[in-house]
Amino acid sequence: MSPKPSLDVGDSRSNGHAWITNQRPGSASFRYTPLQIIHIIGNFMRIWSVFSMYLYVTEQGASVIAFLFTCLVPSSIIFLALQKPWKGRALSNSQVVPSIINGGITALYFIFWGKGLKSCGPVRAIMAEYAGAVLGVLSAFLYGRWGRLWKKIPSKGSLGTDSSTQTDQPLEIKTMTVPIIAGILSALRRVIARRVSLKNQLKRRLHAITITSATCFLFPLAMWEMLLGPTAERGIKPSFPTWAYLSMTLFGIIFVYYVDNIAEERLHLVVSSPRHLMVTGICIIVLEIAYKRDFSILGFLICSLFLGVGIYEATSLERTKKDPIHLEGLPDGAFDSQMPLSPLPT
Repeated sequence: MSPKPSLDVGDSRSNGHAWITNQRPGSASFRYTPLQIIHIIGNFMRIWSVFSMYLYVTEQGASVIAFLFTCLVPSSIIFLALQKPWKGRALSNSQVVPSIINGGITALYFIFWGKGLKSCGPVRAIMAEYAGAVLGVLSAFLYGRWGRLWKKIPSKGSLGTDSSTQTDQPLEIKTMTVPIIAGILSALRRVIARRVSLKNQLKRRLHAITITSATCFLFPLAMWEMLLGPTAERGIKPSFPTWAYLSMTLFGIIFVYYVDNIAEERLHLVVSSPRHLMVTGICIIVLEIAYKRDFSILGFLICSLFLGVGIYEATSLERTKKDPIHLEGLPDGAFDSQMPLSPLPT
C-alpha cells in the first residue's frame, strides 16, 4: 500500500509567502496613500505660507529677519513642548553641542532665505533653494561638461515676474546667489542633524534644541532691525497680519518638519528628489494662478525639467560611488538593521 502523500508545510508556507508578496505592492500603495496626501497638503501649505510672507514683507516693507524671528519664537516653544528634550534619556554633550551649532547654521539659513525671498520672489527663491541643496553633489557637472546648463537658467520672465522686481535690468546673478546659499545651508543643517542621531525620536528632540538655538542667534539681529533698521528710521509701524505669521509659524516651520520626516521615513522621499520637486512645482503653479501673478508656466516647466534632470543625475552619481566592499564587511543581519539614508545631503 503506497503511503499517503503528505502536505509539505514548508512549501505551503513558501507559497503563502509568495502570495502575500505578490499582493503586497497593491496593499502597500493603498496603505501609503494617506501619507502621500498628507505630504502634498503639507507642501502646499508651506508654499502658501511663503507666498503670504512675501506679500507682507514687500507691501509693508517689514524686516525679513524680524518677521522670521517673530515666527521662530512660538515655533521653538511648540517644539520644546511637544518633544520635551529635558525628559527621557539624558542627551550627551556630543549630541547637544552639534545641535546648538546647527542652530547657528539654521539661523544663517533663515537669513539668506528670507533675503533671497524678498529680492527674488517666491518662485525663484524656492527653485534656487533646490539648486543650492544639490549644488555640492552637482559641482563636478557644473564646472565640467554640463556647465553650460547652469548658464542657460533664464533670468527674467521664464520663472514669472514679480511685481516688486519689475525693473529694466535683468535679475543679477548675485541676487540669485543668496537663495542658493540658503539651499546649501539647508543641506548642511540636515546633514548635521542626521549625523548626530539616526533615531527618529532622538532626532526630534535635538531638532527642538536646534530651533531654540536658531531663535537665540537671531535675537540680536532682530532687535537691531526693529530698533535701528531701515523700518525704524522711516517710522513705519507694520501691521500684524494674522495669516502671514500664523501660516509661516504653523505650516512653514512646524508642520512641514513633521511632514518631511514622515515622507523620508515612511515614503523614502527626501527633500531634494525629483518626486519632491514635482510636488513643489505643482503647488507653485496652482498658487501662481490663484494669486493671478505674471507667471510663465512654460518657462517654469523648462527650468523645473533642467533642475529635475540635475537632481536625477546627482542621485545616479551618488549611487555609482557607493562601494560594494563595504557591505561585504558587515556581519550577518547588520545590513537589514542599517537605516536607508537619502542619496543627497539634505
